[in-house]
Amino acid sequence: MRRTLPMLAALAFAFAGTVQGIAAAPVVGTAAGRIAGVDQGEVQAFRGVPFAAPPIGANRWRSPQPVASWRGVRQATKFGSSCWQAVSPRGFGPWSHEYVVPGDISEDCLFLNVWTPRHAARKLPVLVWIHGGGFNSGSGAIPIYDGQALAARGIVVVTINYRVGPFGFLAHPALTREAGAGPRANFGLQDMVAALEWVRANIAQFHGDPAQVTIAGQSAGSMAVHALVASPLARGLFVRAIGQSGLLDPSRVAPLAEAERTGLAFAQEQGAASIAALRALLAERLVARTGANSVRFGLVTDGVLLPGTAPISDVPMLVGLNADEGSAMSAGYGDDSEAALRDLLTHSYGSMADRFAALYPAGTALQRAAANRQVRRDRGLGAIYAWAKSRPGLRQPVYVYRYDHVEPGPQSARWRAFHSSEIPYVFQTFDVSPERGFTAQDHALSVQISSYWLNFVRTGDPNGADLPTWPKLDVTAPSLLAIGDPTAREPLLPPATFAAMQEFLAKGGRPAIF
Repeated sequence: MRRTLPMLAALAFAFAGTVQGIAAAPVVGTAAGRIAGVDQGEVQAFRGVPFAAPPIGANRWRSPQPVASWRGVRQATKFGSSCWQAVSPRGFGPWSHEYVVPGDISEDCLFLNVWTPRHAARKLPVLVWIHGGGFNSGSGAIPIYDGQALAARGIVVVTINYRVGPFGFLAHPALTREAGAGPRANFGLQDMVAALEWVRANIAQFHGDPAQVTIAGQSAGSMAVHALVASPLARGLFVRAIGQSGLLDPSRVAPLAEAERTGLAFAQEQGAASIAALRALLAERLVARTGANSVRFGLVTDGVLLPGTAPISDVPMLVGLNADEGSAMSAGYGDDSEAALRDLLTHSYGSMADRFAALYPAGTALQRAAANRQVRRDRGLGAIYAWAKSRPGLRQPVYVYRYDHVEPGPQSARWRAFHSSEIPYVFQTFDVSPERGFTAQDHALSVQISSYWLNFVRTGDPNGADLPTWPKLDVTAPSLLAIGDPTAREPLLPPATFAAMQEFLAKGGRPAIF
């Protein structure tokens, strides 16, 4: 009888809305218990679903632990807390309110969100979105990541939280000893694996196909995608991958010994002589001291979860960047001075700076400003080319894009096609910022780019009817899809620039997106 009562209560809850003449709240069973979501017409949303135990107390800096089961029906109508971080709810730079973390922050933050069509005749492909934020901020609840529009077009969308900053990426010799043969760092990356394992175990209950999962992310989320492709512990949890504006740059992945030294210094700054002492400190103190000391945490080559940067999973990949990544990310972006352009070329290409300088007209201030932007853009495309060339023996295709469209809004002429500005077009989430004044042209482009992404999630090929052809990358004569006004196929780089880039790479050069 004790087991029957919760079931009756759940059924009563599920049908309460119908009795009142409105749509019933959807109820779905997961491995840990039943959850009630929100009916959005053709789509049902389940928010704040726990995929791991709260990483608090003794679980701080511990691999994600299983969720405790519950009885009855758990409400999944609101987003769970975002992970501990500094927040700017009104936004900053080009990133207005819809681009930043809303709501509460907490260490108890390992939640995910699911949007799924109300009806499905078959199991649907799944998109799992990994947020950006430099591994120090971000959330699956950011408004531009809302999955309703994409789910209405026939896929299941999942957005996730993962631990960030010191909570997600601290390394320390004591933690290495605690881990034994397990992952020795990268707790945030471990959270991503745990979320994917939750998807494999539960997504069929939401009309999703666990054998058709695509991982996708932007910025640090894109770096995480590449890390998961390189991780033996993530093998088999996805079959396709999308990386927007971020590569797994070896220079930005710390060796374990280096990361442990950073962790020891951080503990010393906190006045903590042991991991137990660090675990006893309030989260507010750790975040405040992180900012005060400009200590940033990120991926670590720990030898277990992330043994290196070479790909382990041979899956179709869609990768690219925005035309103006550096407009809000790099000092001196678009500077029209001769000194700024010279310094940029020297920093980017060292002894080959003069060779590259000859490729960019710079006789006037207007030309120099354009060259300043173009050098950064070409350097980023060179980084993608270098990454593609580093995949010998892999058979699955790669599709490369450059996103050129300028989003309307405050100071759009300054920010141009800024870092992350493609995301609301992919997710079709213009409604979260109507004040930007989106036009019919914006809406048409959003339908186009989201169609490419949906096709890739469904088949591993972004091409489809009524869409400009997107070529597979051929490293001998590379092309990309320039997405914007208009969308069309182009060479990855102009011939002379491509030749110079090949020479630069042959000499050991390492271009970067930023």
